[in-house]
Amino acid sequence: MNVLGISAYYHDSAACLVRDGRIVAAAEEERFSRTKHDSGFPRLAVDFVLRQGGIGPSEVDVVGFYDKPVLKFTRILETFLSIAPQGFPSFVHFAPAWIRERLWVTENVRRELGVYKGPVLFAEHHESHAASAFYPSPFERAAILTMDGVGEWATSSIGLGEGSDVRILRELRFPHSLGLLYSAITYWLGFKVNSGEYKVMGLAPYGEPKYEKLIRDNLIELRDDGSFRMNLQYFGYVGGLRMTTPKLDKLFGRKRRSEESPLEQFHMDVARSIQAVTEEVMLRMARFAHKETGAKDLCMAGGVALNCVGNGRLLREGPFERIWVQPAAGDAGGALGVALSLWHRYLGNPRTPVATGDSMQGSYLGPGYTDDEIARMLETEGAPHETLSEEEMPGRVADLIAAGNVIGWFQGRAEFGPRALGARSILGDPRSPDMQTRMNLKIKFRESFRPFAPSVLAERVSDWFDIDRESPYMLMVAPVAESKRLAPAAEDAKLSGTARLAGRRSVIPAVTHVDNSARIQTVTKDTNPAYWALLTAFEARTGCPVLINTSFNVRGEPMVCSPIDALRCFRRTGMDYLVLGRRILAKTAQPALREDEKMGALAMD
Repeated sequence: MNVLGISAYYHDSAACLVRDGRIVAAAEEERFSRTKHDSGFPRLAVDFVLRQGGIGPSEVDVVGFYDKPVLKFTRILETFLSIAPQGFPSFVHFAPAWIRERLWVTENVRRELGVYKGPVLFAEHHESHAASAFYPSPFERAAILTMDGVGEWATSSIGLGEGSDVRILRELRFPHSLGLLYSAITYWLGFKVNSGEYKVMGLAPYGEPKYEKLIRDNLIELRDDGSFRMNLQYFGYVGGLRMTTPKLDKLFGRKRRSEESPLEQFHMDVARSIQAVTEEVMLRMARFAHKETGAKDLCMAGGVALNCVGNGRLLREGPFERIWVQPAAGDAGGALGVALSLWHRYLGNPRTPVATGDSMQGSYLGPGYTDDEIARMLETEGAPHETLSEEEMPGRVADLIAAGNVIGWFQGRAEFGPRALGARSILGDPRSPDMQTRMNLKIKFRESFRPFAPSVLAERVSDWFDIDRESPYMLMVAPVAESKRLAPAAEDAKLSGTARLAGRRSVIPAVTHVDNSARIQTVTKDTNPAYWALLTAFEARTGCPVLINTSFNVRGEPMVCSPIDALRCFRRTGMDYLVLGRRILAKTAQPALREDEKMGALAMD
């Protein structure tokens, strides 16, 4: 029985194939189209998941779509009518896309799949999130918390997963939304909505929560159960084309920051303040979910569940024994959620949690490439390289990293979700005090303040970080262990803002944020044997079982998907070596950039 799940038309379109309850493949459209946050119909992702499953469209039994477009369009119409004529410009802006494609999902599916004659079914947005959170989790029974911008009407939900059933118990509804609150402040700080939220989270530790009370007193009325009402006088997203209104400028005493203008301590303090408010809402929602369900475990999904700082606080301070977060927590994961929901709820199949770990297979659900495919590409491109055995590779690469080189690492099947997990990664030595700045500015072409995450051998995580469990999907932040921290130098106390980057806080400074925290990925031999072997080899040489791991891409581009994507990214950046399966390429041995590649590198710089 083959179930195809699809998410599309907002951002991060994706497709997922579930066969007899097992996730066969899942991928975002952007990985193939090379358009970041691609929102179109995921025709390339659909082609991939069907090809990975060895079937054609005629062999799909049922197709599921991750939300209900008619219900969402009804909310949009009701919202614009309620504030008419103010909402008319926004309606004129958004209506063509709805009339052209978003209301015709069934017809679009049949057109794109051609010979498919089966049913096209729809789940509500937060039902898809809840299903993606619970069904792959290791829990037999768990509370479910979903939080994002908005689905049809719901913006957050509390549910219960039990056996093969998922039930939504409570909802918070539009226009009151934790995701939209965070995105509105993201916009006001000069970052892009739906992509800049990570920057706000990374910027927050440089500031102090000086404006937390201002936000609590003016922007949001927060209740003990985590529900809240927003003061819509400060926000423009209900009926306008901007996230905030001039009244927010007056509240903070200055205008919205323009994109790419200098960041001041004020902006860092605002970031810290909205992060603090967000964490408090998450904690209250989680406590209420615990009270309502009596469950000892919690599953999470939705875009806000990617706030790994908040997740870390939930783990440390919340009422739940265990927390599991869907690695593709955003809209892409809705494709997976609706497919699993159809398998269990519509088709009535039982669910048995896996004995160890979860059923996401490490989230390595995207495309993989054979050694022959890689070799043919390198030959076509005229790229000099060396071929190593699987036994030789970990030691050679560990030596290169220990010598200060930055490595592009391309192994196995690509990750599903926004985090690089050791399949499409850029790797470096976390012990180097200048590696964070070097990788940000010369390789990733992004802001220097943004932190990098550590990958660590799962069996060593408690020796290096203040956490006592695995974090396989880089969705938990925890402090660096006291034993690995360094006493601050006297001059460091005088530093403020991003100048604090100069201070060395631990023996792994390149992955230690300014508040001594780190966004952790634990690595096991079972889920990623090649990456585990590399970490093991690096520890044998250095005594450090930790590597810098950041996504294999540059600013403004999706993570690389294919070997040719990786080679092009390698050529245009300051990476020293590229590892493609068993093939290793040295930058110094590569031919000069072509004119089109030079232009690409110049544009990024």
